[in-house]
Amino acid sequence: MARSAGKAKTRKAVAKRFKVTGSGKILRRKQGKRHILQKKSRKRKRFLGKPALVSDADLPAVRASLPFS
Repeated sequence: MARSAGKAKTRKAVAKRFKVTGSGKILRRKQGKRHILQKKSRKRKRFLGKPALVSDADLPAVRASLPFS
């Protein structure tokens, strides 16, 4: 009997945390803007709010969790 690989499923936790751009890049949110904000400068908090690209080392793992992106 032949073995099938099964159906590729999207990991929903990963899908909620990352966004795929039109050119195929993957965006993530920056850490550090949840709490203990009083000691952080306005500029630092402002830049923490902007999305960043996923690093090259983490791309294969994120792409494997998002098979349809």
